[in-house]
Amino acid sequence: MNYILFDGPSRNALLPFTYTRPVADIRVGILTIREKWESYLGYITTTVTEDYLADKFPMVEMEENIMINASYLPNSELAEHIKHLEENQAIFDGDNVIAFFAKEGQDDIDFNAFERIEYEGEILKIEHTWDIFSKNGDAIKNDFELITKGRQSAPIPSSVNTIKPENIFIEKGAKLEFVTLNASSGPIYIGKDSEVMEQSVIRGPFALCKGATVKMAAKIYGPTTIGPYSKVGGEVTNSILFGYSNKGHDGYLGNSVLGEWCNLGADTNNSNLKNNYAEVRLWDYESGRFAKTGLQFCGLMMGDHSKCGINTMFNTGTVVGVSANIFGSGFPRNFVPSFSWGGSSGFTTYLTKKAFEVAKVVMARRNIEFTEQDAAILEHVFEESKQYRRD
Repeated sequence: MNYILFDGPSRNALLPFTYTRPVADIRVGILTIREKWESYLGYITTTVTEDYLADKFPMVEMEENIMINASYLPNSELAEHIKHLEENQAIFDGDNVIAFFAKEGQDDIDFNAFERIEYEGEILKIEHTWDIFSKNGDAIKNDFELITKGRQSAPIPSSVNTIKPENIFIEKGAKLEFVTLNASSGPIYIGKDSEVMEQSVIRGPFALCKGATVKMAAKIYGPTTIGPYSKVGGEVTNSILFGYSNKGHDGYLGNSVLGEWCNLGADTNNSNLKNNYAEVRLWDYESGRFAKTGLQFCGLMMGDHSKCGINTMFNTGTVVGVSANIFGSGFPRNFVPSFSWGGSSGFTTYLTKKAFEVAKVVMARRNIEFTEQDAAILEHVFEESKQYRRD
């Protein structure tokens, strides 16, 4: 069977992260949503997404296809239901479709003509940007069970101080000495070829993905995920770095999500709680205004390729778009549009030519090419986000 993940109605609510990737390639827990589905289904998946992303994330259609709403995170029960879908059948979660059977070229889907199967089991769904960190604990636990089932952890070095070592899994090639790992509140996963430097203190649930680094004497509270080849230092609470992003120095990051290729300058701090303890509002791309989150704790949402200088301060509930460059004293406003250059005193447009020059250098340091596809995607984001910039 051919499985295709589609963005679904939550795509715009997940901006700025879905400016540069399909919903399926959001990382929550240890794995991306796509990696989870492929593990449960045992098949490679492709994607239905925005046209400007389709060259980099193509769809492969066959005579018979199962379409899956990528906002939903898989579990064993749901995956089995989906594997047994037949023609003109669809699985629903209330009014929302989770998955359906489609024939090649079947463009107009009338679900009234489908046999409706209600899924009544427990399920995780990523509908808003803040779901990425607020549901990360459950996602880490589920991924931990999936990845480690039937496998043996590498030995925990004798210098490592542990609590609940049975909830700790270390992949081959990982380096860690003279650190504290407390897995009493949730599992701790240390990925292949990653490193936890000495005197770091980590409380689970926690995931350190392949090639990532925790710098010396870092303090990390779960649920936190450090994506592949990212670096973190200082103090981190309930946050996610998708991959190839750096918070390498002292400073605080809490209840936050960073996309790929982001960099936080030394002593950058974000607020995750308002002074009056009120509900946090966050910029909503769909409505074009700030919307309620229902959360008391909510920090920074930063899109791919965005950076900030040393001593940058982010207020509670700040959204930064793609390829923004922020610097200077004071708090920048709570919504920084994509391709913005500046800080609290104001912003100008960060031209794509200059942004691409930086991206090429940054990615080359990790032996990854900044391709024409990448440039075309960012050019589209530049144009689409023009409405939010004020020069």
